[in-house]
Amino acid sequence: MRKFLRALWRLFTFPFRALWAVVRFPFRAYKKISDFLNQEPEEKDLPEVFATSVQQPSSIFEHINDLRKHLLRILIVLAICVGVMFAFTQSLIDFLARPIGGLSALTAIDVTETVGVFMRVALFGAVVLASPYIAFELWLFAAPGLRPRAKKMGLLGIPLVLVFFISGIAFSYYVLIPAALPFLLNFMGIQALPRVSSYINFVSGLLFWIGVFFQYPLLVYVVSIMGLIQPQILVKGWRIAIIVIALAAALITPTGDPVNMSLVMAPMIVLYIIGIGLSYLAQLGRKNASKTS
Repeated sequence: MRKFLRALWRLFTFPFRALWAVVRFPFRAYKKISDFLNQEPEEKDLPEVFATSVQQPSSIFEHINDLRKHLLRILIVLAICVGVMFAFTQSLIDFLARPIGGLSALTAIDVTETVGVFMRVALFGAVVLASPYIAFELWLFAAPGLRPRAKKMGLLGIPLVLVFFISGIAFSYYVLIPAALPFLLNFMGIQALPRVSSYINFVSGLLFWIGVFFQYPLLVYVVSIMGLIQPQILVKGWRIAIIVIALAAALITPTGDPVNMSLVMAPMIVLYIIGIGLSYLAQLGRKNASKTS
């Protein structure tokens, strides 16, 4: 009889308990997020961390398991974004083909060539679309080891990932590709008839890697907040940075001529200088935070 009355009472009060849970949910979520963002990590020296990892290998496997969960969620979201991009892939292919004169200027030889192009463009669009979530998952993995200020600044910088990515894509599409195509299509006076697969692979690869490199200032800022790099090191290493940028430009640039390499190197050097400035801002913020704490 007591069980029956208890079940009847729970059935009668269920709407009220459900309403209370809905009302309480935002406050509980806010408190949980606030506690997570303001939680201080354990202060350990690198030798101590290494010794703990050797003595307790299970801690390493815990981190590997956490990383696996984050990567799995990234793959799931990426697969969803690929499905979403299927509705826009044809329009995106037409957009990528505009610099060369449209799809009519391209040819296909293999039977499955156009299918491969369609899938590659869908994946390219999905990576761009999912880039903020990918950055969020990577931040979520690293957040437990960051100080509160670094957590908050890193979280606020996640939307900028898409902004910098699209900026790099726009630079490649509107500046680099129009300058490179005339040289490539008429090299040695021979008119090229590019295949759709080679052209799309070339364009999408160029857009992707330039977009990735445009993340450099944001990455420098986050790493500087964590205290892993100092702006003085970036200033002193500018000569090495120029050499690395030149090598990267030589690999990314579709042509070997100095004009197109300069078009790639110029924004990279500007981004490097911006990264130094952001690193100084991060260092100043860390000093102010240490003074107030």
